[in-house]
Amino acid sequence: MKKILFFMTFAAILAVGCCSEGGDNAPKPLKIDNSLTAEEKEAGKFTPEVMWKMSRIGQQTLSPDGSLLIYTTTQYNMAENRGITLLWLRDMATGEERALTDYNSTNTAPQWLGNDTVAFMSNRSGSMQAWAMDINGENLTQLTNIEGGIEGFGIEGDHAFYVQRVEVAKLKGSNKYEDMDKSKVRIYDDLMVRHWDYWDDGSYLHIFAADYKDGKIVNGKDIIGADKAYDAPLAPYFDTAEIRLSPDGTQLAYTCKPLTGTEYALSTDSDIFLYNFATETTRNLSKEAAAQGADKFVGYDKYPVFSPDGKKIAFRSQRRPGNEADQQRLWVFNLETNECNYITRGQDYCVTEVAWDGNEAMYFVLPWRGTHQVAHIDLNGNMKHITKGNHDINTFTFAGGKIVANMNTISKAVELYDVNLESGELTQLTDVNREIYDNIDFGKVEERWITTTDGKKMLTWVIYPPHFDPAKKYPTLLYCQGGPQSTVSQFWSYRWNFQLMAAEGYIIVAPNRRGCPSFGQEWTDQISGDYSGQNIRDYLAAIDEVSKEPFVDTERRGCVGASYGGYSTYYLAGVHEGRFKAFIAHCGIFNFESMYGHTEELFFVTNDYGGAYWEMDNAVAQRSYANSPHKKVGNWDSPIMIITGEKDYRIPYSQSLEAFTAARVQGIDARLVSFENEAHQVFQPQNSVVWNREFFDWLNKYLK
Repeated sequence: MKKILFFMTFAAILAVGCCSEGGDNAPKPLKIDNSLTAEEKEAGKFTPEVMWKMSRIGQQTLSPDGSLLIYTTTQYNMAENRGITLLWLRDMATGEERALTDYNSTNTAPQWLGNDTVAFMSNRSGSMQAWAMDINGENLTQLTNIEGGIEGFGIEGDHAFYVQRVEVAKLKGSNKYEDMDKSKVRIYDDLMVRHWDYWDDGSYLHIFAADYKDGKIVNGKDIIGADKAYDAPLAPYFDTAEIRLSPDGTQLAYTCKPLTGTEYALSTDSDIFLYNFATETTRNLSKEAAAQGADKFVGYDKYPVFSPDGKKIAFRSQRRPGNEADQQRLWVFNLETNECNYITRGQDYCVTEVAWDGNEAMYFVLPWRGTHQVAHIDLNGNMKHITKGNHDINTFTFAGGKIVANMNTISKAVELYDVNLESGELTQLTDVNREIYDNIDFGKVEERWITTTDGKKMLTWVIYPPHFDPAKKYPTLLYCQGGPQSTVSQFWSYRWNFQLMAAEGYIIVAPNRRGCPSFGQEWTDQISGDYSGQNIRDYLAAIDEVSKEPFVDTERRGCVGASYGGYSTYYLAGVHEGRFKAFIAHCGIFNFESMYGHTEELFFVTNDYGGAYWEMDNAVAQRSYANSPHKKVGNWDSPIMIITGEKDYRIPYSQSLEAFTAARVQGIDARLVSFENEAHQVFQPQNSVVWNREFFDWLNKYLK
């Protein structure tokens, strides 16, 4: 049941919000008015412009006693091409809500200092710093004043940490040769020269251990080491959830991958470290556990979480050092006995988003058959599902015996829900986009289990246009998922939104082909070394099965996808045997050989291709390279649009240029859409609207 919430007008928010105090460096205030127009209400159609009027819930945290909830919302001003993030306070007993901050600055990463004070990040002073205020929005205090700003922080007891960028190596000509200050060269002796969307300039994120004294974070000490070319938290996501203070504030656990150069590019071997504030010493818990024979701990070890008594640390670990999609196993390191125990031994599921329930059990997010649920597990490995249903619980906050979940579906963006820990019942708390859902029509989502060519059952979501009429025939899209090891779940995306596609009159077929997690590790692993094999047959099985329906127009089918989905689109364009009349590939892999040399995280292509292209005795690798999409390009016979980001270093834009060149030289109708200021994904508001307009213009031209 939906609860009626108290929403403030823009003017009221400004009246209760905090004032910006940054002087000339303060961020420019942003006016937000994202009400639907009369025309949009009358049309009732979900469009990119309507989507960008939605408020986006981000982080959430319950007070220690569970009585209050703080969460963030981000809203965008399309004309100014930027957004702003606010903090909101909710009384869990009454449901009353009010904004703690205003549209003069962006405010994120809320965390509680007791039950009546909140600390957070804000750019109100001109750079991102840590601030605090009481729950009335008063007694505003700046906690840090670090030159250049910080990128994360935490406070517990008398200690704190913050994350700051530190110059470690002189890789730029201008800082290696100080008399050449206008030089724009970079100089490298080893990998990785770039990552995700940035070039390595010799600076890295480091953790600083500090004191929390007289309401200030002071005396910061770089505990990674001023000469260490490591990122903590890890690149490229830099998630400060990888850093945790003990409940008494005396210790700091964090994730770091202490590797450099080619070894760094080829391995995922990160470890869990423990820093002691009193002794100023650091332990490598992963290596200690490995020395005891608990495991080798040579893959990703991430996200340490202290038990409430501070005596145990739970963390997630992957077994294989080059496989980022390996099973996420739950381990617990006992700091009293120094024993490390494998809690989920023998289980075939992954564990994410862990929170302790007392000192002997935990709640976690469980990827499960194309959904994400809250589950519970004790230290003996006894697991039970708490929630069920077709939804994605992305994260949750647990305190005072309560869980508030951040949840969405294919048909509904993130809202916050109370989770009944006994029944699993979900009660909606927030309703930040009520105007959208009251006035805009969405299509039905159907769960289908399709038999694959090797006799297995595959979950496929089918999304129908609003006001679907089974007596009509509809153009239909096969959606190819990226990753390749990522789930086609009940996700809500502001980049690839199924409801936007459905609103344009398309049926969408979205299969969880081989490689998609949440169906067991064997299903996930199968795709590695077999890109051109069973998962491609899974795609064709899904579109062929749904195409048997009389409402699917088999003369108007298209195929779309991004990243690995872009690869899939390129490959299917060469083997589809007339199924599809148009294709769209976003940032897809086109040429395996050049991709191996162009990409940055070599552990990914080494694992998924089976090895490097020069390994002539490696049968798996040679099969992968022999089936690169560019080897099938002579079979292309349908129009294709290719989209890329010029700052994409994961699958560099050169892959898209190769594909576009191949299409046009052969006389195939093709379009290249290149975003000069985007990377692997399109995030900026106006770019996103242009992306969608081009996307549907291309499909409508050939399928309508």
